[in-house]
Formats: sequence, C-alpha cells, structure tokens
Amino acid sequence: MIYLDYAATTPMSEEAMEVFIQASKNFYGNANSLHDIGSNAANLLEASREELAKLLHCQKEGIYFTSGGSESNILAITSLISANKHRGNHLITTKCEHSSILHLFQRLEQEGYEVTYLPVNQSGFVDLAALQNAVKDTTILVAIQHANSEIGTIQHINKIGKLLHERNVLFHCDAVQSFGKIPLHLDQEYIDSLSISSHKVYGPKGVGAVYINPRRKWNPQIPGSTHEGGLRPGTINIPGIAAFVTAATAIYDTMERENARLEALRELLIEKLTQLPTAKVVIEGDQRKHLPNIVGIRIIGMEGQLVMLECNRYGIALSTGSACSIGMQEPSSTLKALGRSDMEAKQFIRISLGNATTKADILHTIAIMNNVTESFFNKTRRETIGYEG
Repeated sequence: MIYLDYAATTPMSEEAMEVFIQASKNFYGNANSLHDIGSNAANLLEASREELAKLLHCQKEGIYFTSGGSESNILAITSLISANKHRGNHLITTKCEHSSILHLFQRLEQEGYEVTYLPVNQSGFVDLAALQNAVKDTTILVAIQHANSEIGTIQHINKIGKLLHERNVLFHCDAVQSFGKIPLHLDQEYIDSLSISSHKVYGPKGVGAVYINPRRKWNPQIPGSTHEGGLRPGTINIPGIAAFVTAATAIYDTMERENARLEALRELLIEKLTQLPTAKVVIEGDQRKHLPNIVGIRIIGMEGQLVMLECNRYGIALSTGSACSIGMQEPSSTLKALGRSDMEAKQFIRISLGNATTKADILHTIAIMNNVTESFFNKTRRETIGYEG
C-alpha cells in the first residue's frame, strides 16, 4: 500500500525505535525517585529537554513534556488563562483550529468565557485587521495555529504575535503540523506557548511537548501534580521522550533538503491532478505560503469519503481531513471556514507526503485517481442518460 496520510501520523523511524528500546531497558526508573536508577532516568529526561530547547531556540525551563499535541494545547491554554483571568474573560481563536482547541473553547464558553472566532480568507489566512479589531481590554489569550493540518496554509505568526504583544494579550500557537518543517526560533517570536507532537516527526505516539514562556505566569490545572514542574500528573515516559527528541533532531538535520524534495513532489501531484481528463480538481489553501507535504483538494461532484474508500481499495491510503475529526459525520470545519458549502466541504480529501514518498508513488496515485474518477463520472453519466431516456 502507498501511504499518503503523513499529516495524520508518521511511522516511527528506526533510529527512534532503537533509542526507545534501549531507554526502556536501561532508563526504566521513575525520574522522581531519589535512588540512582531514578536519577539516571531524570538525567536522560533533562538531557532530552535541553536538546529539544536547542531545536526550538528557547530556554529549557519553558519545555514541558506531555502525552501529545492535544494535551499540550489544552494544558497551555487552561493554565495560562487560569493565571490571568483577573484580566478579563475574552478569548480569540479561529474555526480552522485543531479539534482539541475548538472543543476546549466550546467548553470554556459554557464556563462563562466570551469567545470570538476570527474569519479567514479563501486561502485560510487570518485577517490581521479583523484580529486587531477583535481584541478588547478584557482579552486574555488568542490561539491561532502555525499551519493548518488540512490545507497546509502557514499563518503570518510573527505579525500576529507582534500585534498581540503590543496589546498585552497572550498568544498560544499550535505548531504540531509545522514542527520539523519550518524552523522555529522562539527566542525571536512573540509566542507565549506552543504545542508540538512526536508522532508527526517519526517519533512514538503518546508523546509531545509544550513550551510556555518562563516569564509568563500559569496555574496548575490538577492540584498536587508533581511531574513536569506541576503542569501535569503521571509518571514521565522517559523512553518515549528520548525517542521523540531523537526523531526530531534527525528531521531537523535534513529539513531543508527534505522540504525541497517534498515541494517538488507536491508540485508534480498538483500538476497531474489538475490534468485529470474526467474530473475537475480544486486545490485548497494558499499556493505560495504552505507546508510542502500537504495537498488539500476537492473533486467536484464526488464526495471525499467515496474517493478515499475507492483509493484504499486500490492500495492508496489518504484521508478526508484531520484524523482527530473523522467519524463525526460533519463537513470539514476548515473548509466551512473558507466559505465552502456543506456539499463542497464533503468533497474534501487530503493527500500528505512523507519521507518514504517517491515520484513513482505520485504517478501511481494519479493513475488510480484517474481510474476512480473516470469510472465514477462515466457511471453517473450513463445513469443520467438512462433516467432521461
């Protein structure tokens, strides 16, 4: 099978897997234990924290390891607004955010917080003037993702952060999709908290990290938590963290070269998709400022779920959007935010490339897509003619 769903999750690299096995064997202690076995685990944990901080260009004191991107989003936002709720009750985000953030903001609305959902343009960009106008004296925090997981559009994060800091508003950035594809210099950005995840960069699942600027005050959400500076409870996953940082370091070492390779494959894919003889394909998102590995498309007249299932039947694995939202039987919230109708949003599919994707994979995928669309539209045409006759 050709795997084209890397934005959902990546296979674990051999290097990360080996580190995971060795750390499991040799650093199995609880990092909070005071004996030598615990101290050895704690030393590996702190070395991993330091290495990750180097990749993000930030203070290691701001790095906290979590179970993944969703927990990082939730802990960062709730911990920051809890410590700053004396300043007001207004929050800002967009309808294009990851489901973990959208669901959290829905809950916060029920708890009495006022939430403004910013509009985006047809390419998925936040309107800076709309953001400027949305900020109030009571605004505590704004959560805007770095890059969208479905269409790949990269937000103007530096401009957004600068605007917010000038208004003394906290800025949380979900960087789960962009980490490992775009260099992050948190010492130069106006970002107060940032979430990343291991399984998007060929590390193990169930591991992530959140950065919270050490200069910002936050409150623990679960009283008595003793791990990760009190940010969260639960024994630290030392092997998973070591494997995560190993995978992240490896991807940073090859980032520039791999991005160029993926961009070339992306361009080939788009060129061939838009030349399909029996289907009209719409490319969603911005074609200049985007992640190199994500292509969001709509095939006019075909539901995305049908395309996905037919491609799967022929050995091609792709998706109908964010894996965290699939199964909800709702049109893509990102596509709806772009102004697409329910019918158009249901046509959406996402193709995401990774380190094992080749030119041959792209060409084979195009051949399968051609067969699938040709069969569907020819059948539809025959049925229409038969009905009219």
